[in-house]
Amino acid sequence: MLMVEMTLPRFAFFEGKIVPYSEAKVGVMNHTLNYGTGAFGGLRAYFNNEEDQLFIFRAHDHFRRFLNSTRLLAMEVPHTEDELVGVTVELLRAERHRQDVYIRPLAYNADEIIGVRLHGLKNRVSMISIPFGPSAKNDEGTHVTFSSWTRVPDNSIPARGKIIGAYANSALIKTEAFLAGFDDALVLDARGHLTEGSAANFFMLREGVVITPPITDDILEGITRRTLITLIREELGMEVVERSIDRTEVYLAEEALLCGTGVQIMPVTRVDHRPIGSGKTGDFVTELRELYFNVVRGKSPRYRVWNTPVYLPEVSPEQRGIS
Repeated sequence: MLMVEMTLPRFAFFEGKIVPYSEAKVGVMNHTLNYGTGAFGGLRAYFNNEEDQLFIFRAHDHFRRFLNSTRLLAMEVPHTEDELVGVTVELLRAERHRQDVYIRPLAYNADEIIGVRLHGLKNRVSMISIPFGPSAKNDEGTHVTFSSWTRVPDNSIPARGKIIGAYANSALIKTEAFLAGFDDALVLDARGHLTEGSAANFFMLREGVVITPPITDDILEGITRRTLITLIREELGMEVVERSIDRTEVYLAEEALLCGTGVQIMPVTRVDHRPIGSGKTGDFVTELRELYFNVVRGKSPRYRVWNTPVYLPEVSPEQRGIS
């Protein structure tokens, strides 16, 4: 696991406006800080060197999921999907990023009170962006284990949303795996079916068919997951089946991967000291990853609709009518 040294943002969207990051603060009695009663999002923007342009990937889809996550917590966020996309563009322009970045919107309760509840609270949104490259050093092959922790079921905390408190489960899973010498872990549900990684969706290739757990098996409804399903079907011409996966099926896979905004596409090459396929990144994952990075950087005309440009095109004096 790579410990990324973060550079603090210069600005933050906070209390309805963009302010210096140092001014975006809440007190230690903040309700969400104390009880996990909030939701967050995670999206990336990718820099295209040829066009000198920063593209936010699937911004509207991410903010639609973000607002759905707040609905699960009975929050009434004072921003629409389109407004949040606009705020993101404004924030990225203020930061003047010329590299890949990670964007973190956060819905939180501003109240400083004692008492667990969701009703009668002041709902707010903040957002920051930071330079962000690969999230792991060994993205050519990840060694995972099956966690002893079970994924939080939907009837306890909805896994399909990015609920802050639920990520204590992910933290327990990730640290257990790391301290045992693995890069990450795969997580089962209460019925023994595979859900996902500590914080990433899962795909495997078996006998020419790509298989991924369904959204009803306590997984996050991942935007990257949806992207890969589309690309595998439409560009690679392969079948994708969404169904429950047993633990031992994973050991017999020819190829496997974890995916998400953070990890992007991470080949899984060993599970519980067993090689997956040849034990190296295979042709399927290699081709899919190359395709994915062309799409997110705005290099694929067919999927350009997923890319929101941040910077306005440069206008020459001649174009402005100035001689």
